[in-house]
Amino acid sequence: MQRERRHVLLGGAALLAAAAGMRTARGQDQVIKVTARKFSFTPAEIVLKKGQPVTLELSTEDVFMGFSAPDFKMRSDIVPGKTMRLTFTPDKAGTFPFICDVFCGDGHESMSGKFLVT
Repeated sequence: MQRERRHVLLGGAALLAAAAGMRTARGQDQVIKVTARKFSFTPAEIVLKKGQPVTLELSTEDVFMGFSAPDFKMRSDIVPGKTMRLTFTPDKAGTFPFICDVFCGDGHESMSGKFLVT
């Protein structure tokens, strides 16, 4: 019985160590703050590395807006005064657009940016 207990304890310790390792890896995600304003995103060009997790922190002080990156199947509302988070791992290299997909006034149609994934 004591031997079984030791295996359970060792197994639990290994599980905790693996979970801590996952937290460490997640803690190393690249975080990029993206601000939406009538009628632009800052930054408008975001350089990413294929296979490296990234979290976008989206915010606006203007009006309700949207963020869409169809090539990565991502979408989020951007609510004034709140930070919206999108986490993803780019799985392909190239140049990929992102846009505001909620009408935010005259000039909305030119509100876009791009990911450059190397």
